[in-house]
Amino acid sequence: MTRATTVRAVLAAAVLLVSVLITLTMSPRLGLDLQGGTRMVLQAEDSDTAKADRESTDRTLEVLRRRIDSLGVTEPTLTRSGEDRIIVELPDVQDPRKAAEVIGKTAQLTFHAVQGPGGPAAEGGKGLTLPDEQGRELALGPAALSGAGVKEASASFDAQQGAGWTVALDFHKDAGRDWTRLTGEAACHPVQDERRRVAIVLDKRVISSPQVSPTVACDTGLPSGSTQITGSFSADEARELALLIEGGALPVPVEIVEQRTVGPTLGAAAIDASARAALIGAAATALFITVVYRLFGALAAVALGAYGVISYAALVGLGVTLTLPGLAGFVLAIGMAVDANVLVFERAREEYAGRPGKSLRSSLTAGFKGAWSAVADSNVTTLIAAGLLFFLGSGPVKGFGVTLAIGVLASMFSALVVARALTEIAARSRFVADFRGVNGIAIPGRVRTWLTRRDPQLMRSPRRWLTVSAVLIAVAVAGIVVRGVNFGVEFTGGRLVEYSTSRPVDVETARSALAGAGFGDAEVTTAGAGDISVRTGDLDNDDEHALRAALAAEGGETTKVRDELIGPSLGDELRRNALIALAIAVLVQLGYLAIRFRWTFAVASVGALVHDVIILIGTFAWLGRTVDGIFLAALLTVIGYSVNDSVVVFDRVRELWAKARRKPLAEVANRAVLQTVPRTVNTGMGALFILTALAVLGGDSLEDFALALLIGIVVGTYSSVMTAVPAALLLERTSKVPPPARTRAPRVRQGAGRRDPHDNGARV
Repeated sequence: MTRATTVRAVLAAAVLLVSVLITLTMSPRLGLDLQGGTRMVLQAEDSDTAKADRESTDRTLEVLRRRIDSLGVTEPTLTRSGEDRIIVELPDVQDPRKAAEVIGKTAQLTFHAVQGPGGPAAEGGKGLTLPDEQGRELALGPAALSGAGVKEASASFDAQQGAGWTVALDFHKDAGRDWTRLTGEAACHPVQDERRRVAIVLDKRVISSPQVSPTVACDTGLPSGSTQITGSFSADEARELALLIEGGALPVPVEIVEQRTVGPTLGAAAIDASARAALIGAAATALFITVVYRLFGALAAVALGAYGVISYAALVGLGVTLTLPGLAGFVLAIGMAVDANVLVFERAREEYAGRPGKSLRSSLTAGFKGAWSAVADSNVTTLIAAGLLFFLGSGPVKGFGVTLAIGVLASMFSALVVARALTEIAARSRFVADFRGVNGIAIPGRVRTWLTRRDPQLMRSPRRWLTVSAVLIAVAVAGIVVRGVNFGVEFTGGRLVEYSTSRPVDVETARSALAGAGFGDAEVTTAGAGDISVRTGDLDNDDEHALRAALAAEGGETTKVRDELIGPSLGDELRRNALIALAIAVLVQLGYLAIRFRWTFAVASVGALVHDVIILIGTFAWLGRTVDGIFLAALLTVIGYSVNDSVVVFDRVRELWAKARRKPLAEVANRAVLQTVPRTVNTGMGALFILTALAVLGGDSLEDFALALLIGIVVGTYSSVMTAVPAALLLERTSKVPPPARTRAPRVRQGAGRRDPHDNGARV
């Protein structure tokens, strides 16, 4: 073996060994949509005393962390998002009502001196007038201290004094002195006088207003550690009050603008379905490339398996949270990972057929060198799409962007290192080199043979293909106008809940039951496997509980499978961000292509990209499918794939045009298209196998995602040839930029390398 081949083989073995060790010793970090749980996005809001900025939001986050720790949730996650948002993830929490109540309360606990009975005269003062526990109005003085001064609060049952459940308070040092001063001043008034009472107010509600004990002397007061709040509490009320007080007051109020709950069964089903789709799709892809490229295809299939191990180990080793879209992205990348191998093998076939007498090893080496430009550019465009998904997406869509980026990098390593090492070792065998039907490179392939024999002049009339594209766009726009885009709650705001019932319930029965319970405006549909999907505009957690009870009356035991709550302001923001993401995606791809290619090629590629986006959205409009964040992830992926295909075609156009600058561009473009069609077909088949498996086996959670990508890949494959190239031909008629200059082939240093017995004198 040559030194380069040895280095590649050693590097591939080392990376695979590390990847296997990580796979066997570490477990993946699953997102809430796979393991089940509740995710909330809290919006901090300005109050009378504080502004919702980065500092106050960070303080609020720490208070929430103490409260959630007191709930006993396993491995909760709290992070700040932007200046004034907090993301809370609670694994295994299926009923968010209790958590939302505890998390969302501001718990503005204050202690006040009672100034006497309330009334019109009292309301004119500087204090508050609030009803006590019995509903009698009390005039309260200004707050003497707040709940922030409470060091510890605990609930206990007082059996000796007969006070029932009480909450004992212990104050910090300074707050303890304020408490002693407050109770000492109250003790100066006669027993049974209203002014001997101290009011404890939680969120402007008097929860207790006890008399200071007659045993307390005037100006002496109660010490910090001997204070108890009484108020006929139940056990749950006392524990919740203690939890809120000890957690502390939130510096600023918070509002729940997004809430998602996923049942554990849905996540487990998604993992199983994705695993089956990955195995079946990968097996079909491996079988396909083995049939097409024989031995070298089988070696590429081995590299494909190595890609799966490497990318999975990278996800686990980097601690990436694997979400449902991310899992789908991991499966999808398996089908796209063969792209680089297909580019190399097709280029090697051209080298072998175009230069009689050239050895298999030389053809393979030339294939890797010739395909490098297209491989690099096409993967960079996909990485751009992945980066946009991460920076502009939200929630699980970010995970998809990370997974896609790792998949692209791992696929390049598997193709350019693992597959190259395997194929170069195999190419040294005399048996492989001499038998054309074994190696897969020495045979031209059926698609290439058919195209060579027929030699269709596809680019003779470019306006014809642009007219077809214009008709397709018109049909898509008609769907958007006539049917409208069915935006999900993620973009419109509202709540979407899916339930599984023990007894079958049809839609009409469920709709009648909900209407009878006061939810007449709810949209009720089926959600696969007999589940019921309910979508409403405004539904809090208590209303959701009542809605579930109404369904249970008809369907028996009712389990919540999925729950999504999006505030209207957040829905508007997400919809606006989605449009911004699409615009930025188009502009970034245009800028990159303009740098790497001619401006005419860049504009034509972006035009084909916009063509694909419109058709995909229009198709979903005609089908009545939901457009949500997962669809946005698929759409941005289609953008990367569409540009990927266009890059491969224009890279070949540029190369051939530089070699034949005097030939008509239409003739050069037609030849480039015919040469790249085999690669386009073979690569597309790999992705189609995976996506078909996802669409059929992935269940409802992945069906729309897989369908969007299926449509996008089919349309993108068409537009990269029949839209982008004709558009570039028409633009070039107005361009005054000269044809690209021919690049000189690098010279081989005399004496470099050693003799290849199968190379007819060529140097390697």
